[in-house]
Amino acid sequence: MFSGRLWNIFIDSFPKMLLRALTGTIPLTVIAFALAMVIAVVVALVQFANVKVLKSFCRFYIWIFRGTPLLVQLYIVFFGLSKIGILLDPFPAAVIVFSLNEGAYCAETVRASLESVPAGQLEAGQCAGLSYLQTIFRIVLPQAMRTAFPSLFNSLISMVKDTSLSSCITVPEMLQTTKQIVAVTYESLLLYAEVGLIYLIISTILTKLQSIGEKKLNFYGRKEG
Repeated sequence: MFSGRLWNIFIDSFPKMLLRALTGTIPLTVIAFALAMVIAVVVALVQFANVKVLKSFCRFYIWIFRGTPLLVQLYIVFFGLSKIGILLDPFPAAVIVFSLNEGAYCAETVRASLESVPAGQLEAGQCAGLSYLQTIFRIVLPQAMRTAFPSLFNSLISMVKDTSLSSCITVPEMLQTTKQIVAVTYESLLLYAEVGLIYLIISTILTKLQSIGEKKLNFYGRKEG
């Protein structure tokens, strides 16, 4: 049972955490994921086109960012680069790291989806007079993105939770605010459970949106079929 003091702390801290989610956690997620999707599509298309030199560069990029911990990447960009004169504010540093990290994972998802599109689709587009790029962007990529949608949305949900790591480089996001409140109240169990609840609420909303999106894509897919 909560005492009156604990209830007051819970009630007082909730709007502070939620506000920080709206002004820190969610903007960080949206900006970083949007950039990650641009990176993912470009990297996936380069590999799909099998451009030798560029493909090797893309594989190296994916190898580095999938093979090292996200937290280490944050430390390298924020703390490490300062040693060679590259000074970044916490938020831009987090955006760069999350974009590059998530872009590497999403690139593999998009690449696999591109390869799942029947080769005849590419040939049919070119036979219809479309250029290679027109065929890719008008025919192949839309089909691939429909296939990749569930996995990409799962990546988005994971990123919302992973942004909590940015508190380690003092990004003003939800977990960072929680740490500050804990430092004043010393109620770590209550407050960390509370911030976990907010993450759960956000993830549940996104999961519902994912379900709606998948149903609409399936409907349009059957309609086109």
